Amino acid sequence: MKTYKYASALTIAGFDGSGGAGIQADIKTFSALGCYATSVLTALPVQNTTGVKNIFPIPYQAVSEQIDSIFEDIFPNAVKIGMVHTPELVESIVSALQKYPKTPLVFDPVMVATSGHKLIEDQTIETIIEKLFPLADVITPNMDEAAVLAKMKVENLADMKKAGEKIMNLGCKSVLMKGGHLRSDKITSLYFTPDGKVYDYEFEKFNTNNTHGSGCTLSSAIAAYLATGKNLIEAVKLGQEFAHSAIYHGKNVKTGKGNGPLNHFFNPLKLIKNELE
Repeated sequence: MKTYKYASALTIAGFDGSGGAGIQADIKTFSALGCYATSVLTALPVQNTTGVKNIFPIPYQAVSEQIDSIFEDIFPNAVKIGMVHTPELVESIVSALQKYPKTPLVFDPVMVATSGHKLIEDQTIETIIEKLFPLADVITPNMDEAAVLAKMKVENLADMKKAGEKIMNLGCKSVLMKGGHLRSDKITSLYFTPDGKVYDYEFEKFNTNNTHGSGCTLSSAIAAYLATGKNLIEAVKLGQEFAHSAIYHGKNVKTGKGNGPLNHFFNPLKLIKNELE
C-alpha cells in the first residue's frame, strides 16, 4: 500500500483559550490550508475575547525541548513564530532553530497591544533584531510594530515605505508591512522582497469587531503556503487573501462578549485547488 506524507507546519507561540489567536488560530489556519499542524507553547495567557487576564510563563528549557522533540519526529516544512516576550526566550528559540537553517521561517513581531502599549521591553526588541531577524524569511509587522522597529511615526503610506526600508536595513530578508490601521476605506500592505522590490496589495476594509487573531492568522497562512511549496511572493499574496477572506466570512458572527475571531473554515482549500489548476 502506498503511503503519503502531509506537509507540516510548526507554530511557536502563546496560548489563547478563547480560540481566536495564538497557537489556536495558527492550528486552525494550518489545518484549513491542508497542513499537519504541530505546536510549541511559549506562554500561557489567561484570556478571552475581552482581553488578557494574566500570563503564566513556560520554562525556557521546556520551549527548546519542545522544538527539538517536534523536529526529530515530525520535521516541519515551515515554522511560524508568534510573540516572544523575553530575551532569554528569544535565545532559546534561536538556539534550537539554528540547527535547521533551510526550514522557511515566518515571524510575527507582536510588540504593541491594541491599546497602543508596548508588550515587550527594549532589551527583548534588541535581541529579536540581532538574533531572530537574520533567521526569518519574512516578518509581518503592523504599523504600530513598524513604528517601534523603525523608531519613527508610521501614520500613512509614505511612512510605511520609509519604515519598511529602515526595517530591511536591520537585517531582515523580507518584510510584509500590514496597513490595516491606515485611515482609509482600503487596507494597503507593502511587501519588501529579498531582491529589493516592493509589492503593494490592496483589500477592502470591513466594519467588524471580529479581527481577534488576524495577525496570527496571516503569518501562519504564509507559513502554511510555504510549507505546501509556494515561493515567498506567492505565499505572501495567498496568505493575505486567506486572512482577508477569513475576516469577511466571520464579520457578522457573534462569538464572546468582546472582539470575536475570524472564520478560518470558510472553504479555503478552494484557494489551493484553484492555484494548482
